[in-house]
Amino acid sequence: MIKDDFQALLVKYADQIEHFRQMAHDLHQSVNQTYAGTLPYGFHLDMVVEGVRNYGHLVCIREEDVLPLFFGAYFHDSIEDARMTYNDVMREARHMMTVEQALLATEIVYALTNDKGRTRAERAGEKYYKGIRETPYAPFVKLCDRLANITYSCTGEGPKGTRMKDVYKSEMPHFLPAINPHSDDPRFGVPTDVIVALAEILIEEVDKDEIQRQWGDY
Repeated sequence: MIKDDFQALLVKYADQIEHFRQMAHDLHQSVNQTYAGTLPYGFHLDMVVEGVRNYGHLVCIREEDVLPLFFGAYFHDSIEDARMTYNDVMREARHMMTVEQALLATEIVYALTNDKGRTRAERAGEKYYKGIRETPYAPFVKLCDRLANITYSCTGEGPKGTRMKDVYKSEMPHFLPAINPHSDDPRFGVPTDVIVALAEILIEEVDKDEIQRQWGDY
């Protein structure tokens, strides 16, 4: 989709998107979830959606997918962290979208819900990544989620930022191929522009050949 067309649709659906935002903020507030220990969780959700706003035109193929894409981004942690079920998410989505749109939105949320596990690796295993690869827009929303976490964790000062920068950088050679189905369908796309934005934070000099050498064929 042309960027100007996508931006025009954001204006057209601004009220609905803002409603998603308020609902998601309230949901995570209701379970007392915070981000980085001190911030309201809505801070993180807004960062994820900022990625969708900036890069969504690279993957969105039709007007009908705009609302599911934003709903999926705002509610991507609702099952994992806010005590909702798949049916709960579907019910909320149906209040504001068609059946087809609500199904797409709910599938994005479900795909981004970690599996049960004792460690980070167990919670995000092959079954988890397979679900992302097979769900329209899920790879993109997951990429925006990672961009948000990296931006917050790695651009601040202190030892935690340095440690998390090393963690995220070490995960990239696995993470990028794991979410990328290498499909010709833009809805499954892992946009290079977003990967470059990640690289600008994680490595000192951004060069596409160097990124591919370090992170593989994303």
